[in-house]
Amino acid sequence: MTLIQLSDPESGIRDNYKRGNVADFLTEKIKEGSELSIVSAYFTIYAYEALKNKLDIIDHLRFLFGEPRFVKALDPDKTDKKAYKIEDDGLHLKNRLEQRRVARECAEWIEHKVEIRSVRQANLLHGKMYHVANGGVEDAILGSSNFTVSGLGMAHHNNNIELNLVVDSHRDQRDLKKWFEEIWEDEKLVEDVKADVLTYLAQLYQDNSPEFIYFKTLFHLFEQFLSDQDKGGLADIKNQIVDTEIWRSLFEFQKDGVKGAINKILAYNGCILADSVGLGKTFEALAVIKYFELRNDRVLVLCPKKLRENWTVYQAQNNSDLNPFVRDRFNYTVLSHTDLSREKGKSGDIDLANINWGNYDLVVIDESHNFRNNTPGKRDEEGNLVRRSRYQRLMEDIIQSGVKTKVLLLSATPVNNDLKDLRNQIYFLTENDDQCFEGNLGIASIKDTLANAQRTFTDWAKNSRDHKTKDLLERFSSAFFKLLDALTIARSRKHIQKYYRDNIALLGGFPERLKPLSVYPQIDTADEFMSYDTLNDEISNYQLSLFNPSAYLFDEYRAQYDVKFANAQPSLFDRKLTDKFSQSVREHYLIGMMKVNFLKRLESSVYSFDITMRRTIGKIDSLIERIQRFKQFQAENPDLDFDELTIEDIDDEELQEALEVGKLKFKMAHLDVDRWLKDLRHDRDQLHLLELSAREITPARDAKLVELMKLIENKVKHPTTDKMGRPNRKLLVFTAFADTAIYLYNALQGWATKELSIHLAMVSGGSTENKTSFGKNDFNQILINFSPYSKHRDKMRSMPQEGEIDLLIATDCISEGQNLQDCDTLINYDIHWNPVRVIQRFGRIDRIGSINPAVQLINFWPTQDLDKYISLKNRVEARMALVDIAATNEDNLLSAEDLQELIKEDLKYRDKQLKRLREEILDLEDFNESVSLTDFTLDDFRAELSRYIEANRQILQDAPLGLYAVVPTDPQYAIIQPGVIFCLKQKGDTSGNEAVNPSQPYFLVYVLEDGTVRLGFTHPKQILEIFRALCVGKTSAIEALCNQFNLATQNGKDVSHYSELLEKSIAAIEKTYKKRAVSSLFSDRSAVIAEKSKQISQTTDFELITWLIIC
Repeated sequence: MTLIQLSDPESGIRDNYKRGNVADFLTEKIKEGSELSIVSAYFTIYAYEALKNKLDIIDHLRFLFGEPRFVKALDPDKTDKKAYKIEDDGLHLKNRLEQRRVARECAEWIEHKVEIRSVRQANLLHGKMYHVANGGVEDAILGSSNFTVSGLGMAHHNNNIELNLVVDSHRDQRDLKKWFEEIWEDEKLVEDVKADVLTYLAQLYQDNSPEFIYFKTLFHLFEQFLSDQDKGGLADIKNQIVDTEIWRSLFEFQKDGVKGAINKILAYNGCILADSVGLGKTFEALAVIKYFELRNDRVLVLCPKKLRENWTVYQAQNNSDLNPFVRDRFNYTVLSHTDLSREKGKSGDIDLANINWGNYDLVVIDESHNFRNNTPGKRDEEGNLVRRSRYQRLMEDIIQSGVKTKVLLLSATPVNNDLKDLRNQIYFLTENDDQCFEGNLGIASIKDTLANAQRTFTDWAKNSRDHKTKDLLERFSSAFFKLLDALTIARSRKHIQKYYRDNIALLGGFPERLKPLSVYPQIDTADEFMSYDTLNDEISNYQLSLFNPSAYLFDEYRAQYDVKFANAQPSLFDRKLTDKFSQSVREHYLIGMMKVNFLKRLESSVYSFDITMRRTIGKIDSLIERIQRFKQFQAENPDLDFDELTIEDIDDEELQEALEVGKLKFKMAHLDVDRWLKDLRHDRDQLHLLELSAREITPARDAKLVELMKLIENKVKHPTTDKMGRPNRKLLVFTAFADTAIYLYNALQGWATKELSIHLAMVSGGSTENKTSFGKNDFNQILINFSPYSKHRDKMRSMPQEGEIDLLIATDCISEGQNLQDCDTLINYDIHWNPVRVIQRFGRIDRIGSINPAVQLINFWPTQDLDKYISLKNRVEARMALVDIAATNEDNLLSAEDLQELIKEDLKYRDKQLKRLREEILDLEDFNESVSLTDFTLDDFRAELSRYIEANRQILQDAPLGLYAVVPTDPQYAIIQPGVIFCLKQKGDTSGNEAVNPSQPYFLVYVLEDGTVRLGFTHPKQILEIFRALCVGKTSAIEALCNQFNLATQNGKDVSHYSELLEKSIAAIEKTYKKRAVSSLFSDRSAVIAEKSKQISQTTDFELITWLIIC
């Protein structure tokens, strides 16, 4: 409240209320040449400035601090603020901008006219006294007022109500002076602290290094993180795992990732580690596992079957020199995702029938995006659960049963098309409790938070023309930011290069990415087989009635199948969800997928295409036989069912996923089998002609194989040179299909070994046997012999030390989790239709510390007409994405049309990236079809602060608020223009505002010179990125810019321009706050807004923490 001072001339009381104030007393009594003696707990530069005209003309001041808590005894818990308070708590915010000038003037005054001492013991001296001597005339006032603006009664509002009494007795005045001098001269009680005060003041007016201001900002933004750390969260991590082999093998950024992951697991029961391709998630996960194993926790690793050996190689039971971490004695269990579908049998040496699923303290889920859909289990016709889905089994038997289970999720792509993907994975951390984070994060509902974010994203995707991420981030709720920041660690290659530049340089950096080479081979050297484009047109007209039984339903049964579907599988048709999907629609999509599969096979190899044709013809023959048998015995078996055919095509994950959705049984008696037979035979004839043509193309006529052989021969005869000066003949050839991998190995083996004198090998990761011309055909030994340097073969006595494999043919069983950086050339023999997989493949050789100066990607394309190629792909993929989403039988936030439109836009964006692959190597974050987690996690800054603070904690802690630095713009970043970044803190009780501001109570604002707010508090990461780019490494003040700033502001006397920018920043904070508060109420049912008194408004008090001037 504002205090109205009505001075009573008869009263000796000065209370800052109705009886005058101490400032008026001092103004009246101080004369030129006065000598002052003051006792106060506080001294502030703003109190000096308020009385400057009087204080500057005095002859001498002795100032005695009644509290010693300035430099000598800072409270380590930062709870006691009774320090020598040089800055004032009650000043206007813009005064903080003038702090430099005031501090300098005050320091000069102290230097020449003031002595300062302090009592040595805390809580010893409580009284406040002001004594003024003018020649023989003495005046004094005694009471409670400190030497602060509000204590003296000079604040514009919120002055303290004090109790001070003017001492008008000459005896008492002399007595006070004597008392003061006795204490002042007592060396046991007091000490001289003038130098300490001047040192502190110097911080307020000296030019600061940009790097220090950056870390001072982080120090405050992450004060809660530091507090949690000090309470023991991560204090013992190094002590526990520093002596392990896995810890010693990690790069600095990986160690920071491990510490962050452990911190999140301990705080929130889990973490999503979403580092990009090639950054070593497997090793990071191993270090996390070792941390918990050292606590005697039991650990389970769940991984895709094809990646199983990536994990079993490190287990203690692999007691051989093939295991680089054999000394760490890893004791975790490894099971495959598919093992969750089995009740019995063996997984390696593990008996699934007798395993205690609920006895794991930590479960690590590799490729966790495979669990993005919470698909219901299989039920019988009465609705009884026959078999649970893998998701249900994992949730119920491992997560929710037995001991409390912590969760580490590993995925470079945890979000596919929908944030629901993320929700289903997060539920593993919460044991399916949607309100789990209400207490510690203030998130009332995970489901509502992500649903709101998905709606926000969809609206932005539909209505934003240029897809500016800035606009999107502004719309996301605070809860969404906090959820992702709390649970995820997501770093990209660009982040690592930015935050660990020196460390990466010491390791040799990343290799240079050469421009990709494109190859467009023919199919047949004799030019007798139709072209890819012609075959595309041909196949698009095929009926494929094998997969379309609903087209042959008699009319009287059609309604039965369209409205009510069997309970055996989740249905695509449920009027509660949507009326857009039916069995016939699903079959239409499935036929499209099959046609695409034919083309994928041809794109891979004509041999693979031939095998697929034969398999499909075999299925048609089998169905024709079944129908004929049904016709023969129809009278005896009227209820005979037709169940959909299974596809053994395990290499095609998309196709397998499609076949899992909405399976339906038809009664043969309900189908027009005669018409179906006619169409099946027609289909067979068409496919048979294709198969006969494909069979004619031998390896000698295989034009694509011929092109591959040219590339291999050129690399062998004209090898590149690695950093050690050795010739490098290595090539890694990827194909999507095991059929093609086998075909290539068999076709190349004799030629490569005899004519080129190189060894080759093939790994497929499935049931197909690995092959090699050198060493054993063991999966890991093949990879070691292909990349002996990166795999440290010289330390493995059981491995051959002479000779190695130069040509490796592989399926995507090694597209993740493998370091094969001895190789510098990768060939995509077929382009995976998901471009993310292409980048994952390249990540095997494009890695930190590569022994090769550059890496080369070579892509085989089926046609130069990529638009046509992409058009066919999108037409089917968009539909299948719709099926995939609708098939989960969960709440669909959007209509089918909205989904279709959204997916179409996403695919357009991805297709642009596919085209870019012809010209450049892209990073995984370039392929985000939804939300990039790297936009939300602030762990890079926390890790950087943690390293800096080890040697600088006290300096950061002691540094005053309101400090600034001056930096130039950076021509590398067009976004950075002249202006100011302000870091502000909302004062008082701010509880409840976390729902609006993810960094509460702190606000970061980047305002340009013209007053335009470039980035507001909804973009904390982006602002910190700019802050960091401009400051890190600049350990000294930039003198020329500081001089320029001092000249422009008359050494701080005129900061009106910056005051205006500060006012505009605060106005922008208020506007955005209100907008987001209203938006959250309308969009999130669980949203709760802070009490009105705590909300941001024109009267909100802010503290200026730091500011960065960008010139």
